[in-house]
Amino acid sequence: MDLSTTYMGLKLKHPIVPSASPLSNSLDKIKLLEEAGASAIVMYSLFEEQIEHEANLLGHYLQQGAHSYAEALTYFPDFDTYNVEPDAYVNLIRRAKESVDIPIIGSLNGTSPGGWLKYARHIEQAGADGLELNLYYLPTHTRVTGGHVEQRYVDVLRELKRTVKIPIAMKLTPYLSAPGDMVRRLAEAGADSVVLFNRFYQPDFDLDSLNVTPHLVLSSFYAIRLPLRWIAILYGRVNIDFGLTTGVHTHREVLKGLMAGAKVTMMASALMLNGADHIGVVLQNMCDWMEEHEYESVTQMRGSMSQLRVADPDAFERANYMKVLDSWHAPVLRERAKVIAAEE
Repeated sequence: MDLSTTYMGLKLKHPIVPSASPLSNSLDKIKLLEEAGASAIVMYSLFEEQIEHEANLLGHYLQQGAHSYAEALTYFPDFDTYNVEPDAYVNLIRRAKESVDIPIIGSLNGTSPGGWLKYARHIEQAGADGLELNLYYLPTHTRVTGGHVEQRYVDVLRELKRTVKIPIAMKLTPYLSAPGDMVRRLAEAGADSVVLFNRFYQPDFDLDSLNVTPHLVLSSFYAIRLPLRWIAILYGRVNIDFGLTTGVHTHREVLKGLMAGAKVTMMASALMLNGADHIGVVLQNMCDWMEEHEYESVTQMRGSMSQLRVADPDAFERANYMKVLDSWHAPVLRERAKVIAAEE
């Protein structure tokens, strides 16, 4: 059975890729992921704020507008102990490339064009096979338009394309007014792939201390529906590779992602919950399903459930929304809840 796929021009033995997470912030963890069967690894993200901090610029940027949001000066973590520092991050990629045989994809997390992007070149020189840019930008100012946000993404990509030669993946937020147009513009600007979608970790309120606090919530398998829908809509319409992330926990989500049109499916929460060996479990279950349903390769199923190929293309649009509302029935919902609980 042929599980191989290509992603950003990289040949992978199968479509399961650990996404950017603490699972790749040390060489031992990277080796563990390879031994568990990962086909490639997206490195833990290096943040724009970390790089600016190292250049002694973070204080300047945090001071701007400090009086308009008092928590800004205390919200950022201690960058002296946070994550992997920029130079150590580049060195980790170099050591990983010397130690493992699978592709290593660097990850930058930022929002604006600027000097911090020089680290893309350092990541390339360290031997990374590709670079994922995680665009975590929250336009909190009331006069920032959607067009301004989208142009910022294109500008960052163009600067990266001038900086490095390795393939670039753009990891996008779902909070775009027209995701299809954004993906098309990024493809035209030279992106090799788009990853749908970035998860925004929402703040919570601590009612005892009356503080705004970060709150980590791991994904659940039903979170796949949003990226699944958009990849299925855009597959065959935009000439770019799709990576699906968020909600990939079992072989069923991997198969669904491939049928929507994704080249790879990325997981982090499932590996945090179940350990690196979960990759092998998912692969075996995937092979069993493919054999039972007489699939010979992942290429054979890719895009088979996309909007261009399904019998009812309206299922991805407003008609499906109306059908869902019309399907409400208490006994049916209880049965669905039991199925979901059993799968979890």
